[in-house]
Amino acid sequence: MFLNHGSGRPSAWVQRFEALIAPGGRVLDLACGGGRNALWLAEQGFKVTGVDRDADALQRLPAGVEALPADLEGAPWPLPGRVFDAVVVTNYLWRPLWPALLDALAPGGVLIYETFALGNHRFGKPSRPDFLLQPGELLRVCTNLRVVAYEDGLEAEPARCVQRIAAVRPSHGDTDASDYPLSAAAAAAVPAR
Repeated sequence: MFLNHGSGRPSAWVQRFEALIAPGGRVLDLACGGGRNALWLAEQGFKVTGVDRDADALQRLPAGVEALPADLEGAPWPLPGRVFDAVVVTNYLWRPLWPALLDALAPGGVLIYETFALGNHRFGKPSRPDFLLQPGELLRVCTNLRVVAYEDGLEAEPARCVQRIAAVRPSHGDTDASDYPLSAAAAAAVPAR
């Protein structure tokens, strides 16, 4: 676990792949802190639920964002049975939540995940391996999703090691995640190979 919501600006990774989310869709921003991504996503017209253990931070979210205080690490999953068109996680890692996060994705839903990776100890916190993704770990978690983009490497400003993924859950009837069709807007967000 690591929370760093200091800049107030939404994640560039979230902004880049927002086009994959169904227009007006339901978005879960997990471990949202003060809501930098939740606020930006709400401004884009999404119905956002922000979950964090810090109830004081959640009070800063605008009225249009559903704020749910919850202990994500010491209590049961706070959203049983709820599904979302997108699940967004930045700067947070608690591996036992992965099955619940994937189950919370609606068919056609997108996972936008970005957090610290192995090697980050050279630059500061988090530095414990428990809180750092192993090489290829997000790819292994997303084996049943269509991976649209993946990065694992060093960022210069601020210096840190990160791993990121944008991946789409196949719709009903799709048998192969790699055959999932993207809308024109979503296709434009996908980097050329």
